[in-house]
Amino acid sequence: MSEQRHQQRQQRLKEQVDARIKAANEVRGILMVFTGNGKGKTTAAFGTALRACGHGKKVAAIQFIKGEWPNGERNLLEQHGVEFQVMATGFTWETQNRATDTAACQQVWQHAKRMLADPQLDLVILDEITYMVSMDYLDLDELVAALQQRPTGQSVIITGRGCHRSLTELADTVTEMRPVKHAFDAGIQAQQGIDW
Repeated sequence: MSEQRHQQRQQRLKEQVDARIKAANEVRGILMVFTGNGKGKTTAAFGTALRACGHGKKVAAIQFIKGEWPNGERNLLEQHGVEFQVMATGFTWETQNRATDTAACQQVWQHAKRMLADPQLDLVILDEITYMVSMDYLDLDELVAALQQRPTGQSVIITGRGCHRSLTELADTVTEMRPVKHAFDAGIQAQQGIDW
């Protein structure tokens, strides 16, 4: 490809991007959903949290399902003023107690509702909340109402597999992680600092 042709193509691309930027004039927080069966949903959410913190934004996170074992993102982000609330019962397939898991979900959900009503928070992460909805530990309508009533400038990230259609329809941005290959499937153990 000639230099002139390359420059013309890049100029057309620039004009398209500039037009999209000019058309995007609404300013408000966004609802993002990171779902799918692939690895990286929580990682993407906390990557966004790091970016927000780096710009001086106030961030808070709720971790449903995660346990009390060492958590790299929490270890780092708490040092930068990020509030973490963790369900702390661990994986539901380990506890196998619906009543206990529901009570734990409801307890941490009270923190989530507080965060979702706090106009000082720029970003709230609801990590693995999709499972709470699909397992009926958390009422979908209550979650939707809290998301719809949050402060205008607040962004929210929802993570987890099997996100309910009502949440993906409500969301501004939806990314589906698709598995192609995973080390665990080949018998390689999960690693601290990589997988958690």
